[in-house]
Amino acid sequence: MDLKSYIKEKCRLVDVELNKVMPLEEELPYSLHRSMRYSTFAGGKRIRPVLLLAACEAVGGNVDNALAAAAAMEMIHTYSLVHDDLPAMDNDDFRRGNPTNHKVFGEAVAILAGDALLTQAFILLSSPSLAAAVPPATLLQVIHEISSCAGSKGMVGGQVVDMESEGRHDIDLPTVQYIHIHKTGALIKAAIKSGALLGGARDGELASLVRYGEAIGLAFQIADDILDIEGTTEELGKDAGSDQARGKATYPAVVGIEESRRRAAELLDMALESLSGFDHRADPLREIARYVVERKS
Repeated sequence: MDLKSYIKEKCRLVDVELNKVMPLEEELPYSLHRSMRYSTFAGGKRIRPVLLLAACEAVGGNVDNALAAAAAMEMIHTYSLVHDDLPAMDNDDFRRGNPTNHKVFGEAVAILAGDALLTQAFILLSSPSLAAAVPPATLLQVIHEISSCAGSKGMVGGQVVDMESEGRHDIDLPTVQYIHIHKTGALIKAAIKSGALLGGARDGELASLVRYGEAIGLAFQIADDILDIEGTTEELGKDAGSDQARGKATYPAVVGIEESRRRAAELLDMALESLSGFDHRADPLREIARYVVERKS
């Protein structure tokens, strides 16, 4: 399959949905809505919403019923980036090749834009139109999964341990794995599980896709760790070498580059094995797993 074309088409669908549900720049408060849209439409790979849609397709589901959740997932991810870039956290100047949100709109508006994006995601997930298209029990399960993976025992918890580990020389591999599994992996797993649920996955299919999500979620962040060392600012769309400069707890910092590559390849094998019971409809998931490990940006 042509992964590039597949991702391009799914990104187009997600962007159409996002444009439909996001407040317009012409609506008060103008600065807040401009800030929200600035970061949401600043580019990006849209990996999480694409994975959600691919998981829905893999179990034979209707992608139309999953688009709202895919858009919500991207809004949550974008909010996390806006906050992660703030001076109180990673203090980054660039994101997705553009000046970070607080550099354009100021710290106060950037904080509130992140708050609004997170809230808007759950406005969308609880909308009457989605509730009319998806069985209530399934929708409730999706909302619970996404909110759990975004909270203190998921992404936010991972971010806290990440910050607390900066500059320390006593960080071990279990701590790095905790950070990666929660800060990055949790939302990736939530995207895949939510797509599978919205597609009507059976219990066995759901369990296999959760294993897939856990594997590529960790692999994605290990690949990011390696790219931070080997990539350029132009390739990454953000400051290269920033993890090393801040003394971040990363896989290469703890086990070295070669062992990090070996672990990423091992996780790729695990992800592909988890899809062994699926037919060609899971091919996008297979190709995305390879892309996650082998990407250069």
